[in-house]
Amino acid sequence: MLNNLKQDEAGRMMALHRLDILDTQVEQPFEKIVELVQQVINVPMCAVSLIDADRQWFKACRGLDVCETARDVSFCTHAIQSIDPFIVRDATLDPRFANNPLVTDEPHIRSYAGIPLLTPEGYVVGTLCAIDRVAREFPDHEIAILSNFAKVIVSELELRQIASTDSLTGALTRRAWMERARIELNRAWRHDRPLSILMIDIDRFKTINDTLGHPVGDLVIKRFAELFMKTLRNSDALGRYGGEEFCALLPETSLENAGLLAERLRVLCFQEEISELNGLHVSVSVGLTSRQNGTNDVLAMIEEADRALYHAKKSGRNCCQSYEDLSRELSSSVA
Repeated sequence: MLNNLKQDEAGRMMALHRLDILDTQVEQPFEKIVELVQQVINVPMCAVSLIDADRQWFKACRGLDVCETARDVSFCTHAIQSIDPFIVRDATLDPRFANNPLVTDEPHIRSYAGIPLLTPEGYVVGTLCAIDRVAREFPDHEIAILSNFAKVIVSELELRQIASTDSLTGALTRRAWMERARIELNRAWRHDRPLSILMIDIDRFKTINDTLGHPVGDLVIKRFAELFMKTLRNSDALGRYGGEEFCALLPETSLENAGLLAERLRVLCFQEEISELNGLHVSVSVGLTSRQNGTNDVLAMIEEADRALYHAKKSGRNCCQSYEDLSRELSSSVA
């Protein structure tokens, strides 16, 4: 089983992305660990390194002036090929690294110890690494210390993931979704790529709670969330924004394609058979917007989608409305 997982790069990447850790802001638990490693192992450089498709990204580091490097020159890309510690005592004598620019130039890596970060499902998503500018041994007691710290990092990643997931639906919490949206919107802004957001609200939800009870209301929320997640792509992100309202982040998605998806979700929800509803068909209203005018303001896009959602509900519910179409309608009425 382990050998199969080592060859499953697609699965490893999915495990990494499920953690929603790449490109996130500084967090003290990880900062404290690299600080302790630097002091206890007595090395000038150390890092919590996550290995993405074509880069290694440092969640926390000491002694390094960059937040990421190309994957093909990283020591850590070798370290993730095994669950065992990866030790390089003298990089200048190792044919894999002797001509590596990280060895021949800054930061002049000479020795390296990398402990794989192994997730519960068996994928290595990165390493905790200690790096020195001189050739050196990493004795067993130092490897043991690094290994214990690596386990703490994985536990922190798992706790972070649990805290970011809504307990009823399995969707992201509002805070976690906002963080994910910020990261994806900044990426879309940097590379001038499309991105869209949907705001989805279950129509007349209070009536369901009042007439059939809160357990049935919770069941509707859970079933619709499952339907949303089944329909969305792996690269999309669903969040429970509040109560019966959801938000969907759609990277690499134009307004036109977002509108097609919104309509598909609307139809699927109305057709969903839930026996506890005693034959009642529940609908949703959807507001959507797309990245326009080079914006990288998440709150502005959410406000646009929310205004479109309000208009959809005001127009009779069980329909989709884009902010862009709404803006054009308002402009035409003023003119």
